[in-house]
Amino acid sequence: MADVTDQTFEQDVIERSKTRPVVVDLWAEWCGPCKTLGPILEKVIEETGGEVELAKVDVDANPQISRAFQVQSIPAVYALKDGKVVDGFVGAQPEEAVRTFVAGLAGATEPTEVERLVELGDEESLRKALEIEPDNEDAIVGLGEHLVVEGRPDEALALLARIPESAETRRVAALARVGVPTSDDDTDAQLETLLPQVKDDEEARQRFVDLLELLGPDDPRTASWRKRLTAQLF
Repeated sequence: MADVTDQTFEQDVIERSKTRPVVVDLWAEWCGPCKTLGPILEKVIEETGGEVELAKVDVDANPQISRAFQVQSIPAVYALKDGKVVDGFVGAQPEEAVRTFVAGLAGATEPTEVERLVELGDEESLRKALEIEPDNEDAIVGLGEHLVVEGRPDEALALLARIPESAETRRVAALARVGVPTSDDDTDAQLETLLPQVKDDEEARQRFVDLLELLGPDDPRTASWRKRLTAQLF
């Protein structure tokens, strides 16, 4: 899901719709039915596993998009494929109707050549995918992991720098800088050693943050270590 603006619409909707269907949800903060429909759209589209993407547009903040769709009432929902509107509806709809709408889009989608290459996942396929789509995040992250495993962390970091930071790019970048921890005990020991140094040593601070990235948000230790880091810094 992405919050789209007048400035990002071309890239986030028109261009993205050339690789997979994009559903545009036109809404506003004051619109009660929008608040009912929005979570349903998010849930159903998330269940497609990336086959369909959702772009949310606040009509009050983005008048150019509103004019382009000739919006007269909201919520208004449009599906785009290959840069063109292929379906849509106006007004809140029950979940069953939304599922039917989204299923029609997902079922009509064939994997692109880039998606096929990314799915193969080997280094050669990922490089071919990037020749076609140089800023494809999945291909960059996948290739970055290959490079780290092969002992080429500097190449991995240079590759990741080509795209905006995300949870996945941070994880692979951390892996490139730190390497794979040998055990949970080793990670805790490193964090304990680094903690007194983080305030005055930028390299120690970066390594500490990288180790937390590798622990991940689901590890119960992460929140505790982040609190200790904040206390140490401030």
